[in-house]
Amino acid sequence: MQKPFRLSVLIAALGLAATSLTSVAHAQNIRIAMVIPTTGALTQYGDMVKEGASTAVEMVNAAGGIQGKKIELVPVDDACEPKQGPVAANRVVNAKIGYVIGPVCSGAAIAAAPIYNNEGVVVVTPSATSPALTDGKKFHYIFRTIGRDDQQGPSAAKFIIEKAKPKKVAVVHDKQSYGQGIATSVRDALKKAGIDVVLFEGINAGDSDYSAVITKLKSNGVDFVYYGGYHPEMGLLLRQAGEQGLKVRMMGPEGVGNPEVNAIAGNAVEGMLVTLPADFAANPKNAAVVKAFQDKKRNPSGAFQLTAYAAVQVLLDSIKAVGDSPAKVADHLHKNSFETALGTVGWNAQGDLKAFDFQVFEWHKDGSKTAAAK
Repeated sequence: MQKPFRLSVLIAALGLAATSLTSVAHAQNIRIAMVIPTTGALTQYGDMVKEGASTAVEMVNAAGGIQGKKIELVPVDDACEPKQGPVAANRVVNAKIGYVIGPVCSGAAIAAAPIYNNEGVVVVTPSATSPALTDGKKFHYIFRTIGRDDQQGPSAAKFIIEKAKPKKVAVVHDKQSYGQGIATSVRDALKKAGIDVVLFEGINAGDSDYSAVITKLKSNGVDFVYYGGYHPEMGLLLRQAGEQGLKVRMMGPEGVGNPEVNAIAGNAVEGMLVTLPADFAANPKNAAVVKAFQDKKRNPSGAFQLTAYAAVQVLLDSIKAVGDSPAKVADHLHKNSFETALGTVGWNAQGDLKAFDFQVFEWHKDGSKTAAAK
């Protein structure tokens, strides 16, 4: 087990312009690419990861860096789009950066992972949950600091079965790697428990009218809807269901747990259920970390802030232990466990966490969340 950095202040927020990437001054620093969506519909998730990674880097730099070197975060935009994942990966490789926090979204991460792995770039994603990222791939350089959908899905299903106790369930998804994957996991767990899943339906992400699927929900008499996907579509489903008189409880994965869902759904968001990483910010052991976030007016209790913080922790702890060598860092991550803001973390052979705590929360119209009771 590695002792953690006691990560307290200042990020060099660098663009990916060629001049900044090749500067002689930067050669003395340790660079980490932060592959996030800075454009597109899912930039809020990139902001969450940026807050977590920035806070960790600031604290290390304020304490003197690593062996006299400062840490630089280099933002790289992939828009959370699969087709942009390889483009972003090649930019990182061409810039000779050996470490990545991200990619944020599963589709982009799956598309980019072979490039990173083949080029020896260590990737630690704090948010990509699809099993397809790692299953059967034998990647040596790809890791997560978040659980997989087949850990999250059963947590959601367990709550639905034991607490919500619906009679007829519909499972809806956005036809994408992340959304359909988590939806399938939930559907299968519900069916195994004898819950009547009367509809398993895909919608098109980015559409503005989901009247057709809402009509199907009504005609099938569902009393609970699970949605696999992201907040823009969940917000519209909630709002349009309310407008069409469909009064059912809706639930989604961490991809819907974004304050932007309130702006889309309005009051209809009240009572939405969402599976999220446990509230690590409430752990007294993280008091100093939480204060560092709050001092910068950042939110430590969002879906990905502390998983991103932990991703930086394990990278920098490894660099401190074995040097600035991606190959040695990857080996070190596979062979060791680490004390982080998430608690003790360690990985199996394919880079997935051995355990992760997903919990169910109830979302409120003021943007807050509370532990769900039923």
